[in-house]
Amino acid sequence: MRIRTTLAVLTFALLATVRAPAEPPPGDDPIGRLLFPPDKVLNHAQEIGLDDAQRKGIRAELQKTQPKFLEFQLDLQAEVEKMTQLLQEKPVDEAKVMTQLDRVLALEKNAKKTQIALLVRIRNLLTPDQQAKMSVLQKGEGK
Repeated sequence: MRIRTTLAVLTFALLATVRAPAEPPPGDDPIGRLLFPPDKVLNHAQEIGLDDAQRKGIRAELQKTQPKFLEFQLDLQAEVEKMTQLLQEKPVDEAKVMTQLDRVLALEKNAKKTQIALLVRIRNLLTPDQQAKMSVLQKGEGK
């Protein structure tokens, strides 16, 4: 039962990461300081002088990547469930668990790559001045 609870917590944490690509982890994150979540860019659109073409570009990028994140979420749920089943076997087959872990980690890796690619594309839609303003706003928000 303890393993199932641990896996449920792990699954929730992983899914939260996949489901919310807009939010890099808090703390001293040198990469996160240089990338801007789409929700924050859109929330500060007026402050940074976002024009209509930039808004449309950000929305287009989001519409392009959201289905991928949903697919990652569903695939991850299925793979974690398989891992849960493997861990309930007596005895646990370590080789099978490690193979399944590789599948879970591969999904996480692809989700993170997609997330970073989205954030880079959003950053590239902003002018250097807008990027500077977003950096200041993020710093002020405790990023």
